[in-house]
Amino acid sequence: MGDREVTVRRARVEDIPGLVVSSSRLFAEDGGPRDPGINVDWPREYGAEAFASALEKPARLLLVAVHDGEVVGHLSGSLTEPSAMRPVRSATLMAMYVWPRHRGSGVGARLVRAFLAWVREQGAEQAEVTAHSDNLDGIRFYEREGFRPHSLTLRLTP
Repeated sequence: MGDREVTVRRARVEDIPGLVVSSSRLFAEDGGPRDPGINVDWPREYGAEAFASALEKPARLLLVAVHDGEVVGHLSGSLTEPSAMRPVRSATLMAMYVWPRHRGSGVGARLVRAFLAWVREQGAEQAEVTAHSDNLDGIRFYEREGFRPHSLTLRLTP
């Protein structure tokens, strides 16, 4: 399936149910298996309210990938204003998911490019994304899109 059959655009209120489904798939496939401390039910329990709130905030971005009227992927991002500690505006790619049948067709790259265009429009000087250390496919994908390793988080479960 070609990526031209998929439309990437800003999310709208009517996309919220599809965002919940896409986010649920992300949590089930990536978050839950890789982080036992994550609430895999969060999208179903809180996602609709969180997405509705994000749609109203200028410092948040929600993108959807749509195929035949169905949300088949999403990206969420946010802006952080400068502070005394970090005197630059920065952006975070908070979450991204593309349904397996649409992977490898350029949909993920289009989502990231739309996010980076928004980052530039917002005047952010840097953008970051976090991936689980064992998500090698995800890390390679983000590196292909221009992201580079910057920091490492170490965790201990006592």
